[in-house]
Amino acid sequence: MPQVRLIGENGEPVGVVATAEALKRAQGVGLDLVEISPTAIPPVCKILDYGKYKYAQKKKAHEAKRKQVVIHLKEVKLRPNTDEHDFQFKLRHIQRFLEEGNKAKVTVVFRGREMAYTQRGRSLLDRVLEGIKGHAKLEHPPSMEGRQMVMVLAPGQ
Repeated sequence: MPQVRLIGENGEPVGVVATAEALKRAQGVGLDLVEISPTAIPPVCKILDYGKYKYAQKKKAHEAKRKQVVIHLKEVKLRPNTDEHDFQFKLRHIQRFLEEGNKAKVTVVFRGREMAYTQRGRSLLDRVLEGIKGHAKLEHPPSMEGRQMVMVLAPGQ
């Protein structure tokens, strides 16, 4: 006959009892028999109100999720011949993303013959680094990925 380690409705350990007896005890007090630790030998069961148990678990999970901090990766795309005003505009966006606690992915997109001028893209990314100095740290240095030069910035020093 299978046995379980039983914990009473007030949290006190009852001991190892037969499963049928544990069910009778739970029904006797008008509560449910819930398996708490199925991998233990013998399995651990507790006498409690299953509805309240599920509700408490859901509340605990919700609280944990509320306290969780989510960091997003925001992307800003540039071209090798981006004008000064547009560059400053994008730079302000990058600074705002970093101040909000998000990471910023700065991408320079090359089209057609622009692939011959990858040093322009590199100098553009260097200007971005110079512009956000003190606001962020370089998480992923500039590297070519196909027709794009990509760098990732993280908030902080």
